[in-house]
Amino acid sequence: MSDPTSSPSSTLAVAVVQCPLGGSRDENVERVCGHIREAAAQGARIIITPELFEGPYFPRVQDEALFAEARPLEGNPTLARFVALAEELDVVLPYSWFERAGQSYFNTVAVVDAGGEVLGTYRKAHIPDGPGYQEKYYFRPGLGGFRVWSTRHGRLGVGICWDQWFPECARAMALKGAEVLAYPTAIGSEPKSGEDTREPWQRAMIGHAVCNSIPVAASNRIGDEGAIVFYGGSFIADPRGDKLVELAPGEEGVVTARFDRRALATRRASWGFFRDRRPDLYDDLLAP
Repeated sequence: MSDPTSSPSSTLAVAVVQCPLGGSRDENVERVCGHIREAAAQGARIIITPELFEGPYFPRVQDEALFAEARPLEGNPTLARFVALAEELDVVLPYSWFERAGQSYFNTVAVVDAGGEVLGTYRKAHIPDGPGYQEKYYFRPGLGGFRVWSTRHGRLGVGICWDQWFPECARAMALKGAEVLAYPTAIGSEPKSGEDTREPWQRAMIGHAVCNSIPVAASNRIGDEGAIVFYGGSFIADPRGDKLVELAPGEEGVVTARFDRRALATRRASWGFFRDRRPDLYDDLLAP
């Protein structure tokens, strides 16, 4: 685990992007890249963009023709665009996309370090299946475990959307030394019940921030995509659980928050959440 004080920067500068993504792949990528430039101009060095931002949220329905939209890691033109941006702007960019790997399909994030190096990928572990969110039809669950990356600008843990509701995911990334948890997201109204889940969605992640003494950043899309109205609410919370910045429902844009890495490390140690864990009592958590 790296020493926060040994990094070129003692500041963790994180941004989240929120925007509509109902257009073509080219339009959506161009829109997201414009917001990445905006975030970099605000001083952000780790920039979180929404889940599956290259197109409308396609898992609303089961349609075999949509498998053709998947792309492999190698030769992926949007990933190449992110690599170039990361190198140009000196920023860390998690890239969310529909991955094809041989005969398998995944909901995947590739983490691009500042400078343009692809550090690796994380495949979404928790795959939802319900009205409007029929992801099990398209995606296999990732088997590689939860990942944390040592980037030029901080140690980053990334979960993907439904992962954000599971405290085990957040705790695993915190135990691996994450300094910030990032959640690319596509979530909105529930097509069956019409329930607005924005506040409980935020509260679940704020709980991760408090119980792991770690900042949390979530980036959501906005807009009406037929059966689902995506409600935004992208935010960054500090380890107290205070929302430092937030984008309103329907608001397009970028918000940034900054943290002192040394102070974050001191707070994590002083609260004792990791000192006082009792793994010897947690066998029940491994039961199916």
